Amino acid sequence: MRKTAICDLLGIEYPVIQGGMAWVAEHNLAAAVSNAGGLGIIAAANAPYEYVRDEIRKTKELTDRPFGVNIMLLSPHAEDVAKVVVEEKVPVVTTGAGNPGTYMKQWKEAGIKVIPVVASVALAKLMQRAGADAVVAEGCESGGHIGESTTMTLVPQVADAVSIPVIAAGGIADGRGFAAARMLGAQAVQVGTRFVVSKECVVHPRYKQQILRAKDIDSVVTGRSGGHPVRALRNKMSREYLRREQAGCEFEELESLTVGALRKAVVDGDVDYGTLMAGQIAGMIQEEKSCREIIEGMMDEAESLMNRAW
Repeated sequence: MRKTAICDLLGIEYPVIQGGMAWVAEHNLAAAVSNAGGLGIIAAANAPYEYVRDEIRKTKELTDRPFGVNIMLLSPHAEDVAKVVVEEKVPVVTTGAGNPGTYMKQWKEAGIKVIPVVASVALAKLMQRAGADAVVAEGCESGGHIGESTTMTLVPQVADAVSIPVIAAGGIADGRGFAAARMLGAQAVQVGTRFVVSKECVVHPRYKQQILRAKDIDSVVTGRSGGHPVRALRNKMSREYLRREQAGCEFEELESLTVGALRKAVVDGDVDYGTLMAGQIAGMIQEEKSCREIIEGMMDEAESLMNRAW
């Protein structure tokens, strides 16, 4: 239960990977997750390569355990960041928003393990052919940019379709979610929202409080009309976005509402007009815990459940 193929592949103690959340996944959180036995991730997002290099070096000062960098391939800085992870000898790269094929050769030659995030079986197969070491199958229960399939339906189909390890993401907050993911065929889980409400996460306290106050129906998806659905907690901004979206407003007008909105929430604590990205499991989170407590609690609960199940 606690040791899987992903642990051997990545050199980690527990099969738990922290999600690469923009503005959230920085060196403090990444190092804390890695020190707790999981795989911490730095989110490159749209940041310039100098920022990413600095975050990598700060992470190395805080941990001697493996960690990774998430690269958003649509970023204008993706090419430069792709080189930085090689130069800084980052052991793991996760990718999103695009095909990493362009960079696969240089990463593999550098010994980097490459794990793309996918939302369909077809993309999982493509990533395997491109040389990916594993894939994250992310269901629409997750926070941030989402696909259409749920974790429950996506993970087993991806696991059946590829021979590389599959990591389940979306809707996983505790040992019950971990155990379910393993039963669906996943070798590990990727966790995002639960780590936002960790003691080591440096997001604004008001952002954490909104997650702690959330109920089961408090997340909403905006942007479906433009083909870029995003899940976040309901607030004044999301309600205005949905009002304009339902009225048929142009994509550019809708996007003007969200420019800089994630930073507003994460850094400034603007819970009214910032984008409070969070998954559907927000309603399950009742208290702030350390990364070690989150991971070890997840493992203990999953192990207990699995033993009882048999």
